[in-house]
Amino acid sequence: MKTYLFDFDGTLVDSMPVYAAMMLNILREQGVPHSPDIIKVTTPLGYRGAAELFASMGMDMPVEDIVCMMTERAVKAYTFDVPAKAHVADALARLRARGDSLNVLTASPHAMLDPCLRRLGLYDLFDNVWSCEDFGTTKADPQIYHMAAARMGRAVGEVWFLDDNLGADRTAKQAGMRVCGVYDDSSAEYEQEIREAADVYIRDFSEIARMDAWDAAQGE
Repeated sequence: MKTYLFDFDGTLVDSMPVYAAMMLNILREQGVPHSPDIIKVTTPLGYRGAAELFASMGMDMPVEDIVCMMTERAVKAYTFDVPAKAHVADALARLRARGDSLNVLTASPHAMLDPCLRRLGLYDLFDNVWSCEDFGTTKADPQIYHMAAARMGRAVGEVWFLDDNLGADRTAKQAGMRVCGVYDDSSAEYEQEIREAADVYIRDFSEIARMDAWDAAQGE
């Protein structure tokens, strides 16, 4: 049995255009200057982490109000519109059928994570569906990967982590997980760096057997 820990946004679902537009609109409306890579920076932080960052950048609102603004704008899109990425449903069903443990760890809050996965018919395939809010830290913290592995009853080095975000992939690798980078349009400019950081790289979930080939090459 293999154990997988999947990111959500940009990995399982094609939500990054929605997320990026929402975050950029908030910054623009509030007149907050930002760097060109702000979306890459905020993606692994979760909504609270992003809100704290926006406040530190000069947004003149309480952090709680910023979080509420982000959540309210995103819930509708995730509940009704955000689609699964190509081949995700079939690949997850096959892994589940052979007895693998499937789990989610995402920066997105449960308010949008859970209804989206349920609408797509994916929620019940997972043993655990976690938001960073369940751990009280972010995917930029190596400890979250150790905590997740412990909750799954696995050594950190036995877990395959899949994410489209360079920072999260690097941090998970630093924590000791096996890492599979996943292509997403939002991180296309970092593809080579993600390939270098990860053990395996896939363009979409039709290639998910590459992790089996990697394990076989290690004699496992």
